[in-house]
Amino acid sequence: MARSFSGGDAKRLLRVQKDTELRLNQINSAADRLRGEISSAVEDMTIDSSFDILKTIPVEELNRDKKGIRVKALRDNGYNTLADIIRASDYSLSAINGISPEGARSIKQAAVDLAQMAKTGAKIRLSSDDKNFKSTALVTALCRYKRSLPYFKRAEDFALNYGSAITAASNDLRAAAGSIKWLFASSAKRANAENAYQALSAILTDANVAAIENDLRAVNTAAYTSQKDAWDDFSRDSIRYINILETVVPEAVSGGDEVYGLPEELAESVSDVEPDFTGLRCTLRRYQEWGVKYIIAQRRVLLGDEMGLGKTVQAIAAMVHLRNKGATHFAVVCPASVLTNWCREIAKHSDLSVIKVHGNGKEAALRSWLASGGVAVTTYETTAVFDIEESFRINMLTVDEAHYIKNSGAQRTVNVKKLCTHADRLLFMTGTALENRVGEMASLITVLNPQVSAEIAPMLSLSSAPQFREAVAPVYYRRKREDVLTELPELVESLEWCDLTPEEKKVYREAIAEQNFMAARRVSWNVDDLSQSSKAQRMLELVSEAKEQGRKILIFSFFLDTVAKVASLLGDSCMEPITGSVSPARRQEIIDEFDKAEPGAALVAQIQSGGTGLNIQSASVVILCEPQIKPSIENQAISRAYRMGQSRSVLVYRLLCDDTVDERILQMLAQKQGEFDAFADESVAADDTLELDNAAIDGIMKAEQAQAARQE
Repeated sequence: MARSFSGGDAKRLLRVQKDTELRLNQINSAADRLRGEISSAVEDMTIDSSFDILKTIPVEELNRDKKGIRVKALRDNGYNTLADIIRASDYSLSAINGISPEGARSIKQAAVDLAQMAKTGAKIRLSSDDKNFKSTALVTALCRYKRSLPYFKRAEDFALNYGSAITAASNDLRAAAGSIKWLFASSAKRANAENAYQALSAILTDANVAAIENDLRAVNTAAYTSQKDAWDDFSRDSIRYINILETVVPEAVSGGDEVYGLPEELAESVSDVEPDFTGLRCTLRRYQEWGVKYIIAQRRVLLGDEMGLGKTVQAIAAMVHLRNKGATHFAVVCPASVLTNWCREIAKHSDLSVIKVHGNGKEAALRSWLASGGVAVTTYETTAVFDIEESFRINMLTVDEAHYIKNSGAQRTVNVKKLCTHADRLLFMTGTALENRVGEMASLITVLNPQVSAEIAPMLSLSSAPQFREAVAPVYYRRKREDVLTELPELVESLEWCDLTPEEKKVYREAIAEQNFMAARRVSWNVDDLSQSSKAQRMLELVSEAKEQGRKILIFSFFLDTVAKVASLLGDSCMEPITGSVSPARRQEIIDEFDKAEPGAALVAQIQSGGTGLNIQSASVVILCEPQIKPSIENQAISRAYRMGQSRSVLVYRLLCDDTVDERILQMLAQKQGEFDAFADESVAADDTLELDNAAIDGIMKAEQAQAARQE
């Protein structure tokens, strides 16, 4: 039995309770203060962002509703945009001939109303390259909040778990704290006080009190985080910063669409899912968590999120949840080029065991997986060895780059579909927009959900229509980068036009005379001496500038010989090039080495090999050695760097030679894009369907030959 306590004991314990409550309040106040600082900094940045929008809106917009505003008079007096009106005072507007004081107030109010609309739609961007006063205030507040979050959470949990008990116990105990009446208290009151003392003592242990004191000390220390430390931390962990920002001020970076485009009834069923991410070693963005809920709720789905939105980590998170609910066996089928990447991502982002079923030991690896479970990662070709018993169940099968099985007659399609019959859940993934490849979409949906496939069959010609999107929503889900990653730093694209040297002109004209399109495309890179290459010299300048700015560089070319020349020219600052002959495992090793390299390091890759399946956010400069005849290849390459987690603006440089096939390729693609835009909704990502065909290439070569003849 616990010893009896005295009035002095009660006083001391109540004093501890009061001091602890004070410290908890100080921790909570610090949390409120930092959330307020974050909100205030967001407000300041949003105002600047909306003002930038107003600078682009002509003053004529004030008269859109035929309000009779004298727009010409405003322009004649230097008021050209809505920003000019917002900056002006009522007095200065009324000083314009023909505008009365009442008219000036009306003009000002109309501009303010439009400004409010612009502010509502404005989003902020955080970039390590734009460390102005207001962005620094936000990043610093976010850093201090991030460093204090564990302590805020512990204080919150302590209050949630013990708050009511402490209040009740301290109220019962006060009667024993030195009151004369206590000497004459009834045995029942004494028993209550005794119980209260024991309960409060069990909560306010020396360890708990010391932990709260230490947490308050840590919060106060975090408050002195410097601006430099904050920006450095942001560069290392920008995703975490955006997650915090999205939690504290959701409207700052998201579109306010909590259901991310799903029909209402479907969204309700998805929102009911409560995922268990125990064992997941990364923090999901809110849209990613919603994607995981969709995968879990719908069971057999095609996730078509654009590149850079984290489809892989959503798949891993779904597997973690299912494992926590008792699932044991998972499988991933992917192209060989990303096999190693999948294995690394699973090990990095979760505690799931992963087994590579590929190569010489594939049969043994398969037997091990069948016996012990985990995630089997294999390639399309290796699915041929998955000869498993009919009754065996795969709890979730993920098929990456699922458009690889569009051809029903291909052996890999047959093998993967056979494997699908063993799966309780199916997740097909593709970053390729399927709205304009409805045949491929229908083929995949047939495997996932024959009922939905039958429903959409009569609607395939309406793939961009709302009713079609609603019909496929239970099985096909796609989010675009601009819809969910509004916080990405700026993507700056530049056309770097180079003038041919005499040596380049000679080699180029020979290629044109021989009607050699591929040689003509290598213009500037196919000279023997790269000191005579205008593109090579411009590339060296760009690499030097990037190094001075503390950036790393990705360089892409379609041609193997160009890749080799660039790598040789850059020497020690260049990593081993990535080409089609480099194994997937070695590719990943090269990227790891590149991530650890100093600023100024360059990675050169054949665009077909290095432009897909790799995440290289450590680079923020992309150089394209020549234009590609299929724009989607360029976009995929750029997306290796311009994706979630990028903390710097991404600079894209296209090296082009004036008055050559480079220029004609760009013109032809622009024409095709214009023709497409005339007939397609711009919301449909369709650049994957744009490509120069043989007829277009023949036209380019004939035009170049005609020009060469005129110049002779």
